[in-house]
Amino acid sequence: MSPVALYLQDAHPLRDAMEYVRYAEQRGFDAVWQADSRLVRECSVAMAAFAATSERIKVGSGVVDCWTRNPARLAATFSTLDDLAPGRIILGIGAWWEPLARKVGVHRVRPLLAMREIVTVVRRLLANETVTFDGQFVHLDGVELDYVYQDRRPKDVPIYIGATGMQMMELTGEIADGAVLNYLVSPSYNLAALEALERGAAKAGKSLADIDRPQLVVCSVDEDRAVAIDRARLLVTQYLGQQPHIMKASGVPAEVLDRIGAVLTWPATHEQVVAASALVPDDVVQMITACGTPDECREKVAEYVESGCTCPILYPLGDDVRLMIDTFAGAASA
Repeated sequence: MSPVALYLQDAHPLRDAMEYVRYAEQRGFDAVWQADSRLVRECSVAMAAFAATSERIKVGSGVVDCWTRNPARLAATFSTLDDLAPGRIILGIGAWWEPLARKVGVHRVRPLLAMREIVTVVRRLLANETVTFDGQFVHLDGVELDYVYQDRRPKDVPIYIGATGMQMMELTGEIADGAVLNYLVSPSYNLAALEALERGAAKAGKSLADIDRPQLVVCSVDEDRAVAIDRARLLVTQYLGQQPHIMKASGVPAEVLDRIGAVLTWPATHEQVVAASALVPDDVVQMITACGTPDECREKVAEYVESGCTCPILYPLGDDVRLMIDTFAGAASA
């Protein structure tokens, strides 16, 4: 099973995260993806730190939202990251989620059209084009990445869309280089996702093989499987209340979602999450995460690969990140 990637959010101090990236690179990991989905850690700063302290590993955003950054500034940001690590930067972008978007004043109207316009113009800007575009969401008047001192060149920054729903997945197949498949979904979810990607790819004269499909996978590794499962249960509980649309896509029973939704909303305190976790059965946790002993985690991740994931992006739970990296190092170097 190869390649393998590392996913980092905000659980670790940034300097510790830099050490984990260096260690993952030494152990043969292909990429690291930094989260930007919540109002905790902005991804481009961490990405720059990871890129500056590594030599080979790819560095991706997992994922920036398409609403809060002007597309010209977004292109400039990722052009700058490519200056730091040429050919190693990936722009992962998504449509964000509720209720966070609404709480910060973002009205997520027509997200499919917004994504199409933004990906189109960002790609053209990174290709060193001068862009004039008058859409519903994007308005550019003769805009280019106006380099002053550096050589003008196209920037090799592939664009991946973090899609969950099947309409966004189909659009991803049509306009993107890859899809960042979501976490906390069951491997069976991938079957519908691949069908949607293939439909979209066909619209652009491509095949499914042309669309890279890395996938976020929550990974809780411990020699004590009960400890590993309980650790994963807390995250699953948080997302059951916070992003139930992801859980519905995986076939989590409606009665479980209803029970959690009745007692847990966003934002929730840690105490509330702990209390609500008692309502989440083991089989739901194991259905949508890789949790347990190292062997159990490897087996579960293999299911995602067999279901169409091209590169597992492993989201480590717990303090021993090196144990998770070591668990999959053999696969990464195979």
